[in-house]
Amino acid sequence: MRIHHLNCGCMCPLGGRLMDGVSSGLTAHLVCHCLLIETDHGLVLVDTGFGMRDVQQPYERLSPFFIHFNRIQFERRDTALEQVRARGFSPRDVRHIVLTHLDFDHAGGLEDFPDAKVHVLQSEAETAETSGGLISGRRYRPEQWDEVRHWCLYEPGGERWFGFDAVRDLDGLPPEILMVPLRGHTIGHAGVAIKTPEGWLLHAGDAYFYRHEMDPKPSCTPGLAAYQRMMGQDHQARRRNQARLRALANSQDDMRIFCSHDPVELEALSRLSSGWRPV
Repeated sequence: MRIHHLNCGCMCPLGGRLMDGVSSGLTAHLVCHCLLIETDHGLVLVDTGFGMRDVQQPYERLSPFFIHFNRIQFERRDTALEQVRARGFSPRDVRHIVLTHLDFDHAGGLEDFPDAKVHVLQSEAETAETSGGLISGRRYRPEQWDEVRHWCLYEPGGERWFGFDAVRDLDGLPPEILMVPLRGHTIGHAGVAIKTPEGWLLHAGDAYFYRHEMDPKPSCTPGLAAYQRMMGQDHQARRRNQARLRALANSQDDMRIFCSHDPVELEALSRLSSGWRPV
């Protein structure tokens, strides 16, 4: 099993260092950290970032509020579709997409891979179908998934994973890949855990946003702390799961936990992988 770390979308909100902790100018640089996994069962994507149709017709697909608030940079080369092709694969080689959740910056590329099975928690699918309001009515974009033909929906149960609920034996996927429910950012939010020869990788999605939130003495930039508060659907669960992830990250030597939008985490993991750098 070979794992590629991809950046499938860039966002440059105002705030600079107060947002991402590193930028020196007025704007920050946030990524959409996705995974492309080569397995004996075909290619597996974990999240998709922004898709080709988002790039081509952003205002028909996404909320203008989030386009401008996040200052989304729509680049064809950033899409998972183009990055799969750049590595010598066909879109048809992508057999599975495992989603942390259905937010617009995670599910935009689903329709670029029409033959893939899409794996998501049942509670996330239900929430996305019924949500409304200022934030929820804009974060979920049915235009991004209304052509998906192969849904695989799950409830947690069975053997637990390091004390967390888990979904094992995902339909058609190797046992080394499982989902870890992490309610908070959304009701049906999940992490995706992958067992590798070197230990576990846990894509924690938007369970946290800033790398130092996993430190023994956690900290977060003011901008990302405010964004998490604005976007969270269950703040008590979000804080509880962050604390549990922090304890796991600091107690297991063979555990690497990372989130979706931290550029420093993406850069570090890209260096450790196959030699590909984030596009």
